[in-house]
Amino acid sequence: MTIRDARFVRQTLAALCAASLATLGACGGGSFCIGFDSCTASSAQSVTLSGTAATGRALASANVSASCAQGSGSTLSDGGGHYSVTFNATLPCIVTVTSGSTTLHAPVFASGTFNTTPETELMLVYLAAQLGTSEANLIAGFPGNAQFQRVLSNQDDVLAAQSAAVTNLQQHYAVTLTVPAFLTTPFVVGQAGVDGDLEALAKAGAIDANGMPDPAAVSLMSTAGQAHPFAGTSTSSSGTGGAM
Repeated sequence: MTIRDARFVRQTLAALCAASLATLGACGGGSFCIGFDSCTASSAQSVTLSGTAATGRALASANVSASCAQGSGSTLSDGGGHYSVTFNATLPCIVTVTSGSTTLHAPVFASGTFNTTPETELMLVYLAAQLGTSEANLIAGFPGNAQFQRVLSNQDDVLAAQSAAVTNLQQHYAVTLTVPAFLTTPFVVGQAGVDGDLEALAKAGAIDANGMPDPAAVSLMSTAGQAHPFAGTSTSSSGTGGAM
């Protein structure tokens, strides 16, 4: 290759990189170029996640992990079930908290407070049913499924599922939930609020002795979610693949 050819190649690559920067900037992504010889794009950002893991009792010293569209983070909860972790990732994420025989999940669409409780587990069941899949398939498949990611990153969709969970639980179990925004409201175990609502649901039979949603409550949310599917969703959605 002559010097003239090398200059032409480098100029061409620089132009391509500039075009890539413009495209990614329009999409809200981040990117950088190295010596005009290669371009690297990334939408990862610093994510700070905090919350409380509880079932009516604190899930103390529980394993807390956040699996995201790209990237992950993990930590342990403290004696009151509180957790906080900062890591680089591409949203959305799903938090998994495990303590003994209890494993609960919660969706995350931004940095901030996101609790993990039987209520958040049930709202994720509802979201999965809206997507035409099971909660297990949603959790396992969302890193590679564009539609799952789109829904979990949409605050309106997630909060609508939260409202639907509250409505169905109150109607079916004849309870009054004092904190409808249970996903993002900070709380302390043993005090009124989210924890009081969890205790009320346990007394009504929606939460079992292990702190997990009762199968009847899971069935309730699954049926309700299936009755309100997202546009373009079929009841046979898989856990992997692209948008459907």
